Amino acid sequence: MSKILIAVDDTVSTREIFSKAMHLCKCMAPDEIILLYVERVSGPSILSEMGTDAEMATLKEVLEGTAFKQALDAKARKTLDYYRQALEASPPVPKVRTMIKAGKVAEQIVDTAKEEDVTLIMIGSKGQRVSSLLMSSVSREVANSADRPVLIVK
Repeated sequence: MSKILIAVDDTVSTREIFSKAMHLCKCMAPDEIILLYVERVSGPSILSEMGTDAEMATLKEVLEGTAFKQALDAKARKTLDYYRQALEASPPVPKVRTMIKAGKVAEQIVDTAKEEDVTLIMIGSKGQRVSSLLMSSVSREVANSADRPVLIVK
C-alpha cells in the first residue's frame, strides 16, 4: 500500500506549492494521502528548535486545555480542511487522512512518516533561510534526517 505524507501549514507558500503536490499525487496514484499539520507550540525561536524533549513535553502538558491550545487546534483544523477540500475537488481521490501534531516541525514530520510507514514525504520549500547557522529550513532538516524519500516542492 502506498502512502504519501504531505506536510502543510497556513502560509501562502504552502498554498502555492500545494497544486503542484496534487498533480504529482495524481500521477503517483497513492492508496492514501496523509495531510500533516504541525503546531509550533512555542513559536519560531531558537529555544523551540533546541529545547529538550522533556521541556517540550512539559510545555505541551501546560498548554493542554487552554484557550491558546484550542486556538492552535482550530487553526490547524481549518488549514487541514482547506487542503482536504482541495484534494477532494479533483477526483479521483484516494483515502485522505488528516493529522495534527505539536512540537519541533521537522522531527514531527519524520516521526509521523515512520509511524505511518509512508512511501514518500512531500514538503514545500520557501527557498529562504534567515541564517543557516542558527536556523535550518524545515525541508532541509526533513530531507537530511528522513529514512525514506523526500520530495521538496518549490
